[in-house]
Amino acid sequence: MSQHQCSRTAALQRKLIENVEWSNQTFITEFILLGFGNLPELQTPLFLLFLVIYIVTMAENILTLALLVTNRHLHTPMYFFLGNLSCLETCYTSTVLPRMLASLLTGDRTISYSGCITQLYFFVFMVTAECFLLLVMSYDRYVAICNPLNYAALMRSWVRIQLVSGSWIMAFFTSTLITLLMARLTFCGPNSIDHFFCDFAPMLKLSCSDTSLIELVNLLLCFAIIVPTFLLTLMCYVCIIVTILRIPSTTERHKAFSTCSSHLIVVVIFYVSLIVSYMIPTAGPAGDLHKVFSVFYTVLTPLVNPLIYSLRNKEVKEALKKAGGKLTAFISR
Repeated sequence: MSQHQCSRTAALQRKLIENVEWSNQTFITEFILLGFGNLPELQTPLFLLFLVIYIVTMAENILTLALLVTNRHLHTPMYFFLGNLSCLETCYTSTVLPRMLASLLTGDRTISYSGCITQLYFFVFMVTAECFLLLVMSYDRYVAICNPLNYAALMRSWVRIQLVSGSWIMAFFTSTLITLLMARLTFCGPNSIDHFFCDFAPMLKLSCSDTSLIELVNLLLCFAIIVPTFLLTLMCYVCIIVTILRIPSTTERHKAFSTCSSHLIVVVIFYVSLIVSYMIPTAGPAGDLHKVFSVFYTVLTPLVNPLIYSLRNKEVKEALKKAGGKLTAFISR
């Protein structure tokens, strides 16, 4: 037998073995979310903690939305963007926490394949939209503080609508692309996702298909969306801080700096936890660290954003007092 025939026979044998192994594989129809590990003594405390966080987050954001819609004094560019952020945070929190709460309460950690893909779609959508909305809001504050004379012209209604629509459209295309690429992969087992929700990296580890394309696309999207929006947002706040430091009044300067610094802290926490989560390996202890950082941008950020951006503002406090007064008068009738 010639060398060419031997090599051809060996190739056919390898292909036959691969086909046999492929036929013996069982495709996954459901996943198991491992969550925070098998610690029965922590299930109840974690359930109560995240339940309180979920209720408070939903109440804050729904209250903010109600005030922004019903009070005409809050129909300004800044509150238009804040309203979109509150709407986003309401949906964002509901993408992750209800499924986590159900797992902690019942002990059932299974989630169907379609349910997992759906959760991934909405998660990527919300994260991408938040990146762009935070950038838009920082630009709005930059124009208001650094270029106040042109603020009305630069933030006309059609400009605001374009900025917000662009954020939602970019989120739609990003999540659709990632989800379609993920849906093309084959999952043969194991089916245990080492996370408390269907995140990108833990799911990718379970695929028995070639993941090079989706990993490349994800990397490009990270450098095209997360990094630029973070840097541009930081630049806006740096310019704002420089302008604030020039304010002659110490009281006004301190008040403005306090507000700006709290906004900046929330932005940094969100972006740093997001970047670290997608840059470090997810195996072993690093996987547990990944979960901790994920809690920051999926749970804590939606909780504190309404307090930092909306409910601390003087106009919102006044609107809340008026709404409370009207409610008291209505009840006392």
